[in-house]
Amino acid sequence: MPRTFEEFVAEAESVSVEGWDFSWLDGRATEQRPSWGYQRAMGERLARAAAALDIQTGGGEVLAGVPELPALMVATESWPPNVAKATALLHPRGVAVVADEDEPPLPFADDAFDLVVSRHPVTVWWAEIARVLRPGGTYFSQQVGPASVFELVEYFLGPQPESTRRARHPDDARRDAEAAGLEIVDLRHESLRTEFHDIGAVIYFLRKVIWMVPGFTVAEYRDKLRELDERIRTEGPFVAHTTRFLIEARKPG
Repeated sequence: MPRTFEEFVAEAESVSVEGWDFSWLDGRATEQRPSWGYQRAMGERLARAAAALDIQTGGGEVLAGVPELPALMVATESWPPNVAKATALLHPRGVAVVADEDEPPLPFADDAFDLVVSRHPVTVWWAEIARVLRPGGTYFSQQVGPASVFELVEYFLGPQPESTRRARHPDDARRDAEAAGLEIVDLRHESLRTEFHDIGAVIYFLRKVIWMVPGFTVAEYRDKLRELDERIRTEGPFVAHTTRFLIEARKPG
């Protein structure tokens, strides 16, 4: 028997959304991956580094999947449940996890790292990144681009102003990095097809990625969720487009 709307809701509301592991969505949602293979490329750079920092590591899942880490590896994270999860996952690999509020200053000395990495940072403090990088050091990051998954955002919130749709544009990242004294080595942007195959996947995603529909709850959006559930059952997966950009910047020296 097909699962009911209420069954999907009950399951998606009860599952934990801690960490940055999206494996619960396997078979329920799909997201095309960027062509550059961030984790692999990050791992190649970490294998060559002597001292590295992973900013906003989440639950440490991405860093934990890297085969070879530098002799000195530090990760920061602000959300207490993620700090605990990252500590459990990364300490066995010799990584120090530092609880940090994601506000300047970073709790490290000038010129401390030859590599700083960050996957999907919420905020980027370019002047602080430049400060903690050694001369000749590199910042390597995959970030969420403008209007990412906005088909879903605008389904719930309605049309968004152009200023909101343009936020997190890679051209702005270039400008801010250069203003902090960094040189752009690489900057690439891609739009990637994303599909949600059931309403439970939508609920889980919006509970986990809390900035998509701020303050999202099933109770607040039940009518819209029920309409979307019917749409998916009738028309097939809900299609949106994720945007990502890769940026690599170097500190002169």
